[in-house]
Amino acid sequence: MSLHDRFRLTVERQRQATRVMELMLVGLLFIGLERGSTGIIVNTGVALLVTELPDLLERRYDIPLNPALTLWITGAVFLHALGTVGLPGSESSFYRTVWWWDHVTHALSSSVVAAVGYATTRALDTRSDSIDLPPRFMFVFILLFVLAFGVAWEVVEFILGELSAVLGSGPVLTQYGLRDTMLDLVFNTVGGVIVALWGTAYLTDVVGLINARFERTRN
Repeated sequence: MSLHDRFRLTVERQRQATRVMELMLVGLLFIGLERGSTGIIVNTGVALLVTELPDLLERRYDIPLNPALTLWITGAVFLHALGTVGLPGSESSFYRTVWWWDHVTHALSSSVVAAVGYATTRALDTRSDSIDLPPRFMFVFILLFVLAFGVAWEVVEFILGELSAVLGSGPVLTQYGLRDTMLDLVFNTVGGVIVALWGTAYLTDVVGLINARFERTRN
């Protein structure tokens, strides 16, 4: 079922929502500059770069993403960047003041990671006779891929936290202890399960486009 069928969200509305979030990310970047917050600047800057990926894939590799997938990616990075800012005039971010914010962003971000892993691996599976990945294995693969990425992300968070402490700069990514890390991995898994169970239906077109790109490159 498409976003239009489920939420009565037309293709044009999906594009508009994506554009609004991109403009808001620019606003968040200026907030980070005004506050002198390294964390807000870096996270918002990276989010803006990620929102350019769909256009880059279409221009350079001729792999257009439909508006729903673009909205999915933009929504994930927007919520993460917004979580580093918080309410105007407040020194605390949504990550600190809203207990469920971290869980939602981890689940949503990990679902994007799972989608990338699935689409790429499925395309390789359909293109190569030497690769045969049964549907049940794909389910396991998505979960393992997300878990591995999640562990790597937690390591990056730890390293950046230690570096910011040594350099005396503001934290870029923040860890709140072992319990927080374990919960992050749990909700990463939730995002992976969502894609493994239902999200793959939305990625069929992407797999086809990747295959078409492989075919053009081969020829």
